[in-house]
Amino acid sequence: QLQLVESGGGLVQAGGSLRLSCAASGRTFSNYAMGWFRQAPGKDRELVGAISWSGDNTRYAVSVKGRFTVSRDNAKNTVYLQMNSLKPEDTAVYYCAAKPSRYSGIYYWTSDYDYWGQGTQVTVSS
Repeated sequence: QLQLVESGGGLVQAGGSLRLSCAASGRTFSNYAMGWFRQAPGKDRELVGAISWSGDNTRYAVSVKGRFTVSRDNAKNTVYLQMNSLKPEDTAVYYCAAKPSRYSGIYYWTSDYDYWGQGTQVTVSS
């Protein structure tokens, strides 16, 4: 069983930055593609960004492209989400998720992922 724990959320003013971390344990982290999702109240959970097991391949939602960056450090069993130029509409609970994969693929749907963290709240004030 792979365990995922997010951290780094909080309250920030519009235009500010946050870096979320997701620490994995229990299995070999480099065997997993990773994704960051978010869910705002009353809305569906949506993909923010995703990264292949090696880190060579990344994809982003249109709404965050150019502002957010997903990266990973397999030696530290951690995936990151750097969020810059934050907007009030970025307010949500952010989740990391893992899918077993040693291909260079990117996975876009919540149903693709097998393991989820508990989420961390990000609130952006205007």
